[in-house]
Amino acid sequence: METREILERLCVGTISIDEAERHLKQQPFEEMGDFAKLDMHRKVRSGFPEVVFCAGKVDDHLQAIYERLYASDGEVLGTRASEAQYELIKKVLPQVEYDPVSHILKIEKKDKEHVGSIAVCTAGTADISVAEEAAQTCEYFGSHVERIYDVGVAGIHRLFAKMDPICQANCVIAVAGMEGALASVIGGLVDKPVIAVPTSVGYGASFGGLSALLTMINSCANGIGVVNIDNGYGAGYLAAQINRLGVKTNEK
Repeated sequence: METREILERLCVGTISIDEAERHLKQQPFEEMGDFAKLDMHRKVRSGFPEVVFCAGKVDDHLQAIYERLYASDGEVLGTRASEAQYELIKKVLPQVEYDPVSHILKIEKKDKEHVGSIAVCTAGTADISVAEEAAQTCEYFGSHVERIYDVGVAGIHRLFAKMDPICQANCVIAVAGMEGALASVIGGLVDKPVIAVPTSVGYGASFGGLSALLTMINSCANGIGVVNIDNGYGAGYLAAQINRLGVKTNEK
């Protein structure tokens, strides 16, 4: 059913409010010519709006997508953007912000509330670009983030000195390259879910992050979930979902 028909049926009482809500959550995407189909109702269904993966997009397509998403919701989040793409979008949306560390290109509402707590930890400084993609994704989706960087197992006392904010978080994101041991160590110390993010940081035998990925997948610590190599966005999205559940539980 089209939106108008749903509303008309609701007005005359042939469908209930619950039925109307169910139909609205199943509304179709919006056609953007022949290059994109924007899922404008994703936020209604999942609680999070559609996010733009910027890498590889044609300039005209990227610009049109940003303009439409901004017009719809007043903010846009894009990942894996380049400096050139930032300059492109800034011409039509001058309020856009670009972070060269995380490669996030966003327009964000300034009065947004950040609730709960997510601890984002890195083994080393070289992992921060992936960690920032995760942290800023969490913040965009309304979560409070504690950044705890450069606490890898090569100097594990640095991690122990920061255990209070880690233990207080609703979930933990552990970002590590090389051998990827950080997630296992944290998993053995906390009672919250740990999202492990392997990075492509390391020497030749790390195989571009495969070594860290295998370590995390084969961890003997419990409560660890693993996302793909360098997938900070995926980790941030999942952490924001977990954090929302934690906030709801604490409010009861």
